[in-house]
Amino acid sequence: MSKNNILVVEDESIVSKDIQQSLKKMGYNIVGAASTGEKALEIANETKPDLVLMDIMLKGDMSGIDTAEKIKESLKIPVIYLTAYADENTLSKAKVTEPYGYIIKPFKEIDLHTSIEMALYKHSKEQEVVKERDFLYSLVENKDGEGGVIFVKSNSKLVKVKTTDILFVEALKDYVVINLGDIRYTIHSTMKDIEKRLPGNEFIRVHRSYIVRLDKINSIEQTNIVMEGGKKLIPIGGSYKDDLFKRIKTI
Repeated sequence: MSKNNILVVEDESIVSKDIQQSLKKMGYNIVGAASTGEKALEIANETKPDLVLMDIMLKGDMSGIDTAEKIKESLKIPVIYLTAYADENTLSKAKVTEPYGYIIKPFKEIDLHTSIEMALYKHSKEQEVVKERDFLYSLVENKDGEGGVIFVKSNSKLVKVKTTDILFVEALKDYVVINLGDIRYTIHSTMKDIEKRLPGNEFIRVHRSYIVRLDKINSIEQTNIVMEGGKKLIPIGGSYKDDLFKRIKTI
């Protein structure tokens, strides 16, 4: 099992060496140590560590909070703050950067080890969700003229679904359910993202929680849509009603 690479950012030399020694005892690999924010950014960009231990109160022009913010923006590397200061003002500034942990000095090795492992685990799970969104389903052009397709992860494999087979899409908390009659696929996504990916001339948002395929609408009863097969009533949101009736042909 490979060692996780850690960057230590601490402006007190003795404290920095103690932290590095503790990390090595725990089996981590130290990719570098910095005493300023500028140097920390330089090392982080060069080595791409798995995690950064960041002292909040750094000497120089850049504070630990400023440095952590830049690392988060450019490298998406998890940061754990180390500090002897736990006042409310410091906490308020630090939490804006969404750190993966906050350790008060002096600390025990077990606390450091636990915080690092929890941060690495949380970050890995977040990356899995991002990869699933970005790569495990994406709309591509269908060369045979039958419209688009969407690739959906199902039981550890990718399943090709024609957009012409989709009845409707439903939001369910942090997930989106793609409905094809009796078949349903649940994926990590947002309605906003799905709406961008589906062909705009074929689908329409009719409610904050529903997107429907226009040619699969069977009938409209007052404030509900009856989809093909008649098994599902989909509500029409007030702010979406006008756009819906502009898109369908009525006589």
